[in-house]
Amino acid sequence: MELKSIFSLGMYTLKYILLKYFTPLDLSRRWYEQWKEYVETGDQNSSSFPGQIDNTELFEELDSYHLKERLVENEDFVLIPAEAWHKLLAWYGMVEVQPALERKVVDLPSLVKVEVYPVEIFLCLHSNMENVVTAQFSRADHIHTIQKVMMKQFDVVEGAETRLWMKSSDTSCERLRNVHVRVLDSCLSSGMVCLLPRLSEFRPSSRPSPHLPAPLAVSDSYRGQPGVCGLTNLGNTCFMNSALQCLSNTPPLTEYFLRNAYLEELNFTNPLGMKGEIAEAYADVIKQMWSGRHYSVVPRIFKTKVGHFASQFLGYQQHDSQELLSFLLDGLHEDLNRVKNKEYIELRDAAGRPDQEVAEEAWRNHRRRNDSAIVDTFHGLFKSTLVCPECRKVSVTFDPFCYLSVPLPVSKDRVMEVFFVSLDPVAKPVQHRLVVPKAGKVFDLCSVLSEMTKIPANQMVVADVFNHRFYKLYHADESLSCILDRDDIFVYELNRGSVEEEGDEVVLALYLRERSHYRDYGSGSSSYGTSLFGHPLLMTVPRGQCSRDALYHLFLQRGGASVDASATGPTDSQQGAGHQQQQPCEDEEEERGECLPCLPQANERQAKRKGCEARRRKLLFSIQAVNSNGTTERGMGEDGSAFSFSCESQTSLSHSQPYVAMDWDPDMKKKYYNENEAEKYVKHQSMEVPHQQTTVQLQECIELFTTVETLEEENPWYCPMCKKHQLATKKLDLWSLPEVLIIHLKRFSYTKYSREKLDIIVDFPLRLHFSSPPSRYDLIAVSNHYGGLRDGHYTSYARNKDNGQWYYFDDSKVTYAREEQIVTNAAYLLFYHRQDKIRQPTLPAPLDSSSPTQPANDVTSPKHDGMEGATPCVNMETD
Repeated sequence: MELKSIFSLGMYTLKYILLKYFTPLDLSRRWYEQWKEYVETGDQNSSSFPGQIDNTELFEELDSYHLKERLVENEDFVLIPAEAWHKLLAWYGMVEVQPALERKVVDLPSLVKVEVYPVEIFLCLHSNMENVVTAQFSRADHIHTIQKVMMKQFDVVEGAETRLWMKSSDTSCERLRNVHVRVLDSCLSSGMVCLLPRLSEFRPSSRPSPHLPAPLAVSDSYRGQPGVCGLTNLGNTCFMNSALQCLSNTPPLTEYFLRNAYLEELNFTNPLGMKGEIAEAYADVIKQMWSGRHYSVVPRIFKTKVGHFASQFLGYQQHDSQELLSFLLDGLHEDLNRVKNKEYIELRDAAGRPDQEVAEEAWRNHRRRNDSAIVDTFHGLFKSTLVCPECRKVSVTFDPFCYLSVPLPVSKDRVMEVFFVSLDPVAKPVQHRLVVPKAGKVFDLCSVLSEMTKIPANQMVVADVFNHRFYKLYHADESLSCILDRDDIFVYELNRGSVEEEGDEVVLALYLRERSHYRDYGSGSSSYGTSLFGHPLLMTVPRGQCSRDALYHLFLQRGGASVDASATGPTDSQQGAGHQQQQPCEDEEEERGECLPCLPQANERQAKRKGCEARRRKLLFSIQAVNSNGTTERGMGEDGSAFSFSCESQTSLSHSQPYVAMDWDPDMKKKYYNENEAEKYVKHQSMEVPHQQTTVQLQECIELFTTVETLEEENPWYCPMCKKHQLATKKLDLWSLPEVLIIHLKRFSYTKYSREKLDIIVDFPLRLHFSSPPSRYDLIAVSNHYGGLRDGHYTSYARNKDNGQWYYFDDSKVTYAREEQIVTNAAYLLFYHRQDKIRQPTLPAPLDSSSPTQPANDVTSPKHDGMEGATPCVNMETD
């Protein structure tokens, strides 16, 4: 009953209202899912017993217990209240000395959020930057807390006048003037350095000292091409930097801010706006980037403003550059809207009027409520046509848009890599690359593999192997969407009839375990500690051969080349016993522990002789019944003393799937088991064939966007003629296009059953022509996304408006680029400028732009005499 209560409590922790009252802790999702299954079955002796709490998969390294980056809630871990955690810890214990992953709840302006990753900051004195201390702080902590910790750590006298500085790059620092703001609001991120110089270090000096700051030395000496400026990554803010670089290289918008035209149009009273703060913060970043005096700009204030008005961008998690771009364009529009009081406008039906008349009316109505530089530059008109399937009523409307989100042709196939393990014990696992249907079943995977291996699909079992054990055994009718690309999938060949309900063989899951040298008396069971190693196996055992001695020989044979099968074990003389006289087998068994029982022979005398000889040999390994987690449950016995295995009621892949382990003594394993040999595998020729990258034309995506489609049941259209909701057909057409056209390639596909990123190459032209409406565009910027769904990196290509040169922006680094480099499978956002609005470059292209890897914003820092080997000089802004 108490287990059920904790299970319910664990599920409700996903509700933030509970998180306010409990200190949440992280728990490995795999362990949690195993525990859920164990609780739901209600069988205390179930094979799903989870064992000790094991969060190993959450850590980058077990020495420092640093969490892996970009862990996803409910995929990698779950959050449970502290009360539930203490219950689970008391019942199951925890592996080794892993720390409890206790986390704080941060109360943000519009939501309550669990802080999975605290901010890890390096602390040091400016006069001794080699003595660095690492400390973690919550984003809810105040800067004053950091200052107090540093003063205590570095023995600064309490009451001494100090100033706290934040090192934002290799060349400059920024003073944290307001010590009463939170870490979150100051934009401190993990990996940054906080410096604590004493006030005496700021006295004027005639020349720079290796221990004194030289204010803005690099910034004052740097003179570069305006707009060719990097943006510092504040911590997973590459998505923001990529979008900003694309907008920065949009000529009409950038010139609007550089000539300060926005100042007269700031709308401080718009309830839908941000009181002009977003526009002012964006203008500040643009002016710095186009001053020509900065190698790289730190967009800290802009990031803080964005997080303040859009809570989804708070903190330092990775986000979508298109989502930020959408928010930013909408925020700039409302902050710069020339319409102070929006009037109510009643929309009229087309009623058979010409499209031109209805379109002009729709645009006028839109401009009566929305009039800004953003509308002038980025807004266009869709023509939307709905047709009722019953009465054939046609409804035509014209709707404004800010960007085009075009779909990519989705492939119906999926590429998967699996390891095939054959029945041949000598054969190595073979890695195959398979093309399977995305919406297929596990049986489809087996069928494709069957064509390569010539093994019938019904003799295969598919398993997900994780941490040397089976995380899941898949049924043939399960969907392939359950299998992720990062999973290690093994396909095992079984004997004919073993996967049948009434077959003569049973499927046995076999784990490999190594016993420790010493017994664990502290657990109360006095058993040997064990650890899993190697790859688990699935094998078939005849139902009539489930005795211990028969299993021993089957396992020994299945070990193949990795086990020295020529010797069943060392003799007494090999063990150094030195005994020449023979003792009864019973005495040997008592003295030497577990011995191999005699096998029945045709000749009874020969059987006795071989049996006694076998008894004088110690076994290479023992056989132990375990659960699916690879641990020994109560009642299973220790060292096989109470081992029993019945095959009468076992069926393959059932909830009562039998699991056994080969327990190796460390010395035996070292002598008779070849781990290097066991880890080897071969690659099938399918792995050598390069995966063909699909390429589509941008025009295909736009045509797909304008294709007739039927509305979904969740979003029907109300037909005014039929007086009811209908699943009408809908068609979108481009009616009028803006000066700057943004095309969003929908690479991230989300369905009810799967999520994926489409790495299709979209061949987009540098000069785009539309026949209807007739328009010609030139490409001016591209936002790129590299990586997958859970992680990745954003960069951008952009064409400088002044010299016409293409550049590649990767956070603070800027390099020259050529036009032939721009089209890649990473392209995500495309920016096109209409040709009749393009102003010709006023400056010649740089002479050294032929080298794409040449830094375009590189600058050599001034060197000071006598500074070699000294503490690195950090530039600080003074009051």
